[in-house]
Amino acid sequence: MKTKLERLKEEVKKSAKLKEEEKEQALGKINEWYIEDKAEATGVLGKELMKISAEITPILEEIGLM
Repeated sequence: MKTKLERLKEEVKKSAKLKEEEKEQALGKINEWYIEDKAEATGVLGKELMKISAEITPILEEIGLM
């Protein structure tokens, strides 16, 4: 079973609404937070990703990170 962060990375990669630069920024932020193991516990990752693009919000909601 995939973790929420793995699913988030997959959805960001295949999103047609995000620009390539936004995808790269989001994936970098996800990897950074994954390493620091803060993402799911604090809920701050979603807020940080939404600063990159509001188009990430539906992905976060679908996965349960918002």
